[in-house]
Amino acid sequence: MFAKDYRRQAWGRLSGNWGVAILAYLLYSLIIGALSGTGIGVLILAGPLYAGLIAVFVQLARTGSAKIEYMFENLTNGFVNKMLTYILMEVYTFLWALLFIIPGIVKGYSYSMAFYIMNDNPEMGANEAITRSREMMNGHKWQLFCLHFSFIGWILLSVLTFGVLMIFVAPYMQAAEAEFYENLKAEAGLAQAAPTTKETTDSTEFI
Repeated sequence: MFAKDYRRQAWGRLSGNWGVAILAYLLYSLIIGALSGTGIGVLILAGPLYAGLIAVFVQLARTGSAKIEYMFENLTNGFVNKMLTYILMEVYTFLWALLFIIPGIVKGYSYSMAFYIMNDNPEMGANEAITRSREMMNGHKWQLFCLHFSFIGWILLSVLTFGVLMIFVAPYMQAAEAEFYENLKAEAGLAQAAPTTKETTDSTEFI
């Protein structure tokens, strides 16, 4: 599938669901914004909040409808694992970025499916979710980059509206990314939900 296919699917899912999608994005943005002045607050809540946001859009991709309740139900489910996943992703990405900016960006895409995977496996540990994401994104990072880049026109329009249009663009992008995950998961034959060996789960050698 191409970027336009994910965008088309996302647009169709959002029909009749824009209110929930925008509300979920606004709640996430407002809470993160309020916590931005307290570093510890972001470290604790950013992961669970983002996982809750993802839950709304994954449900939308799977059923064509979603409820804001999904955001808060998934915020508390596996809270510690989601908190640790966010922290580890930030640390790993930062360390790779020290080698130059490009490796950090590449690794950011490698880890991008971690919270989607945790949405399906809330009991999963942080390192395992990151490792699963890295495996799932092997050979697909450029595809996701192209999907994100395909929104450049919308983003430029948002700049011209002083960011107001992002209220619509950000949920649209999130919905398209959820469609990407669902397609990637189907291509993987649901392998990402299968248990891994202890060696794979515990190892960070290839992070």
